Amino acid sequence: MTKISLTDVRKVANLARLELPEDQIETYTSQLEEILSYVDQLQAIDTTNVPPTTRAVEVVNAMREDLVEINCSREDILNQAPKREGDFFRVPKIL
Repeated sequence: MTKISLTDVRKVANLARLELPEDQIETYTSQLEEILSYVDQLQAIDTTNVPPTTRAVEVVNAMREDLVEINCSREDILNQAPKREGDFFRVPKIL
């Protein structure tokens, strides 16, 4: 693994549009080195017989038949409005 330099951290921060305090750059450098070291460990694992997945636990959709049900008539709904004008709700003007 290649060692990450302070310049690399500044460049990545600039590309990510992050303002890092100068006194923190050394801390971020060591943290990034640890992360990349861990990724190297993961790359050493043999995954040839492991199928690719998108999540740890497979999710199955619960499907149901789509049925049309009439719960209320149009007239019932319109009668619940505070004000009504014909087949429409009457609402205050908003300008």
